[in-house]
Amino acid sequence: MSDVWLNKINWSDDGLVPAIAQDAATGRVLMVAWMNRDALRLTYEKNQAVYWSRSRKKLWHKGEESGHFQVVQEIRMDCDADVILLQIEQQGGIACHTGRESCFFSKLTNGVWTEVDAVLKNPDEIYKK
Repeated sequence: MSDVWLNKINWSDDGLVPAIAQDAATGRVLMVAWMNRDALRLTYEKNQAVYWSRSRKKLWHKGEESGHFQVVQEIRMDCDADVILLQIEQQGGIACHTGRESCFFSKLTNGVWTEVDAVLKNPDEIYKK
């Protein structure tokens, strides 16, 4: 299969593009991560989200440690070709490493950040190291 479609992406100078993972059923944004060419190609081929970890400097197959894989229903590109949107089914209902459904669990109200989503599973139980 040809990877010509990857050339349509406006990759950043460091070869990355932000990727938004959105629950395909509810529309809730679950997380934002980064992809390089290999991550996006593997995501397309596997129908499971693969990201580029900037801190670890390596590919990161979402769920490889936690078991909370993201099954990809659809991949979209924005009008400027510089953001990827993944419509996904979140396995286990947990996308965040804190044990929450979404990484966007803090809400700003009256100048104060408040955690508004419950921890569904203790991260120590998820990441047994």
